[in-house]
Amino acid sequence: MTRLRHQTTDILVLGSGGAGLLGALHAKAGAPDLRVTVAVKGLLGKSGCTRMVQGGYNVALAAADSAERHFMDTLDGGKWLNDQDLAWTLVTVAQQRIRELENRWGCFFDRNPDGTIHQKAFAGQTFDRTVHKGDLTGIEIINRLAEQSWARGIERLEEHRALALIPAKDGSRISGVLLIDIRSGDYVLVRAKAVLLGTGGGPTMYTYHTPSGDKSCDGMAMALRAGLRLRDMEMVQFHPTGVLAGPGTRMTGTIIEEGLRGSGGFLLGGDGERFMHKYDPRGERATRDIVSRAMYREMLSKNTNEHGGLYIAMAHLGPDRVRREFKGMVERCADMGFDLAGGRVPVVPTAHYMMGGVVFRPDGSTDLPGLFAAGEDTGGVHGANRLGGNGVANSTVFGGIAGDSMAGWVPRHGAFEDPCPAALDAAIALAEAPFAKPARSLTPIRDALHRLMWDKAGILRDEAGLTEAASGLDALEAELDATGIADGARGFDLAWQEWLNLRSLLLVSRAIVTAAAARRESRGAHFREDFPQTESDSAGLSATITRLGADRRIVLDWQPVAFSRIRPGESLLPAAAE
Repeated sequence: MTRLRHQTTDILVLGSGGAGLLGALHAKAGAPDLRVTVAVKGLLGKSGCTRMVQGGYNVALAAADSAERHFMDTLDGGKWLNDQDLAWTLVTVAQQRIRELENRWGCFFDRNPDGTIHQKAFAGQTFDRTVHKGDLTGIEIINRLAEQSWARGIERLEEHRALALIPAKDGSRISGVLLIDIRSGDYVLVRAKAVLLGTGGGPTMYTYHTPSGDKSCDGMAMALRAGLRLRDMEMVQFHPTGVLAGPGTRMTGTIIEEGLRGSGGFLLGGDGERFMHKYDPRGERATRDIVSRAMYREMLSKNTNEHGGLYIAMAHLGPDRVRREFKGMVERCADMGFDLAGGRVPVVPTAHYMMGGVVFRPDGSTDLPGLFAAGEDTGGVHGANRLGGNGVANSTVFGGIAGDSMAGWVPRHGAFEDPCPAALDAAIALAEAPFAKPARSLTPIRDALHRLMWDKAGILRDEAGLTEAASGLDALEAELDATGIADGARGFDLAWQEWLNLRSLLLVSRAIVTAAAARRESRGAHFREDFPQTESDSAGLSATITRLGADRRIVLDWQPVAFSRIRPGESLLPAAAE
């Protein structure tokens, strides 16, 4: 028998990464009398992707740098598909947020000898602006934010999985969120005056992927089912250096950070020779999309190592320097049996980040009143490609802004609304569906999804492959519909959780494939073999907008990109700085 519990809170935050925790902290600081609750699929402070951030946080701090320069790098990296209001907010508020992280929340970043914050090189940027804590920056940020949230009376629902955004009975605003208490298997309806969607992305539908194992694009899937618009879903970022640790281990795909290439690391083919200068004059310091494509082409040409991948080499920089500057990466590689400081580490491009996501405004609000969004659940900030180091900046900048917005919005407009009964029943029915089907293994479906998306909708794409991907997703969805799980104890039912993961991944994969098929050009992370040349900087500058149609299929619209500040070919920078 289905058990449904009811709870209330003034502000419900979904996710406990940089976006969620900064959102909760800012909301509590702005409206101390409001109840703020964080719901997280795992444990607060111990799960999600922000904790896994290695490299650092992009921000213009040095006298020779500027927000304008950071802005231009972000637009150039995003191939001018960015929402420029969002990009400008990112680079300017980051200058405030980095000081807030240290002086208000207790983070501490690496220093220069004179006491200023140290900033290192990251690919695709014209200035070394990446703030870091060794090569384990995310742990520093999340540990401090988690401690601060515990100290400030922010409530938490740990090991609670969000299933659906539930609108009010009249559809005018959000009423709350349906969750599963993973520990008991009960459903929990949390009614809230405002909700922050900050679950993160997680493109784990690909063979090689970096995100933590609990990631399955749930936030994007919930947004689609709730009728929200998503943009730029074809823009999936592949990080060039995922460790190729062998089959059967979750460590395969785990990244070793971009700062290795920024500091002078070499990428080598199976023949032991460098190859990046064949593809870009910046070599290993080209942007992630360019490096990943170059690596993939070398793999297709069979210039690979015995594992089917390539190598990263750091020994030429001196093993002692590598151990000193990249202690965490050296230890991680050693745990897998590789010598990063003195040898070579096998690597492969790995699905890392979703540039696309929910359409949102610079204040964090969305098309559904009462629902705010921040971080990797959202689209528009990064355009067609994210610069390394802009990700955690995005999460903390817009998470804090959303928290401020909710703290002001709830006292003026917030109310507990009765949930839409049809939406609630439909969400429960979807989650209950596998218990009425014959129990079968889900592993073949997951493996087939990995292969399909990697081969047909991955780093290199064409019309034939995307057509195969669309039909393949139809078949996998039908197979999942026919696959059930045993109906026993619901608490920590991992098969049930995996079934729900696949349901989200299949829906978001459809959005990726639909948008990729529609964009008949190559731009940023989206590379079409049948349309290999971007027409020009100004061609094709429209965002793909995906949503669920009345038949519950993905449909697509186009939205021109607004040039709120600058057009391709123009610059905010003085001539001497360009």
